[in-house]
Amino acid sequence: MQHVLQAPHRMMFFIGAGNVLLAMAWWAAWLVSARWPEVLQMVQPAQYAGWLHAIVMQYQVLASFVFGFLLTVFPRWMGLPDLPRVRYVPVGIGVFGGQIATLCGVLGWAPGIVVGLAMTLAGWTWGLVLLASLVLRERGTTWHARSALAALTLGWIGLCAWAMFIAGGSPMWAFASIKLGTFGFLLPMYLTVAHRMFPFFAGNAVQGYTPWRPLWLLAAFFGLVLLHLVLELFHAYAWSWAADLPLLVLTTYVCWRWWPRGRAPGILLVLFLGLAWLPVTFALYFAQSVAYLLTGVYMLGRAPAHALFIGFFGSVLVAMVTRVTQGHSGRPLVMPPVAWFAFAALQLVAILRIAAEVTDDPMRWQAIAALGWLIALGPWVVRLGRIYLAPRIDGKPG
Repeated sequence: MQHVLQAPHRMMFFIGAGNVLLAMAWWAAWLVSARWPEVLQMVQPAQYAGWLHAIVMQYQVLASFVFGFLLTVFPRWMGLPDLPRVRYVPVGIGVFGGQIATLCGVLGWAPGIVVGLAMTLAGWTWGLVLLASLVLRERGTTWHARSALAALTLGWIGLCAWAMFIAGGSPMWAFASIKLGTFGFLLPMYLTVAHRMFPFFAGNAVQGYTPWRPLWLLAAFFGLVLLHLVLELFHAYAWSWAADLPLLVLTTYVCWRWWPRGRAPGILLVLFLGLAWLPVTFALYFAQSVAYLLTGVYMLGRAPAHALFIGFFGSVLVAMVTRVTQGHSGRPLVMPPVAWFAFAALQLVAILRIAAEVTDDPMRWQAIAALGWLIALGPWVVRLGRIYLAPRIDGKPG
């Protein structure tokens, strides 16, 4: 285990990999028990299971990878020394311990939800303060760091909203927490990282590629996503097209502008294939909003959200984590077969989950999609775990 703690990304990606399987194993089991109670009986948590699924995936599973990335790159972006182990380990303890306690809570241990929330909030707070201290120490201005810190702060506020709900507040606190996690924390965070890293990676790998990442683009992304967030928070679904249409146009243009025209390695192409889910996402959100405006019927259900979560977040997660893991373990920057399998299978899972919303038996296909997630990512997670538990193959530290 000593190798896991040698760098922030090692520790947090190892935690995130475990979190992915644990969280989805519970959710798949819950969906199976809900659809086929004669096959599996499960204790139903005090809080609505769908809300708990959203909280765990956003604030514990994906947050693990986010913290691992930020705790590694913030010092490098700002020309500061790497963080010592004693400063980043508490983040991992909080997030991982928080998820374990939360899952124990949904499985029947009554104090688990509260204990898990307290640990997660403590880990988040430590990580947020630590990253903010780096920004304050910086002599210049790294706008990507500030954008990421703003997204992380909105995520912390969303986690506090969940705490208000658990403390006995209105269900609206839970609703706000879930929406803040999606459109305040994760989507702005992913867009910030994509804006800084994707053109940079392409410029290094594709001959003749000219990186394009104006700061106005980052500001437009952030502003439009926050507009969508506000409209959702106020249940103005009939008007969310006002944010979704510009986001559809902008993300389509960015995919076209960023796409590498020359010969590109697979480990680069998967980033842009994952990015291509964004226009799909906002096309679905736009159609949902216009349909609601014209008919008053909320069509497509959670299809747009899962195009975002499985299609975009999931695909880019596999692509980015594979790239970072390969590079920071001394391995060639290529997509190993197990990563290709995870990425390709995840595309099928995303399509299946989206299509589930328009079938006659959506719960059946939701359960199958959840099981598909485990099949897609299981071998990839096992490989990641083996790498993080071992030293770099080139003998270098880190």
